[in-house]
Amino acid sequence: MTGVTFGVGAGLALAAIALAFGFWGFLLAVVFATIGGVAGAAASGRLDLRAVADAARGRRGL
Repeated sequence: MTGVTFGVGAGLALAAIALAFGFWGFLLAVVFATIGGVAGAAASGRLDLRAVADAARGRRGL
């Protein structure tokens, strides 16, 4: 699945959620989707949470 296809599918799903549950339901779905995406990226090794934490603290990893 390409990034464009995934983006279109995610957009359609969020639009359906917004229509069904209103603004706050939409916002909650976006928050949970973001948390799930970060957790999935960390679990698959595509995101290094230690590097993210170091960058948030102002440290640079070389």
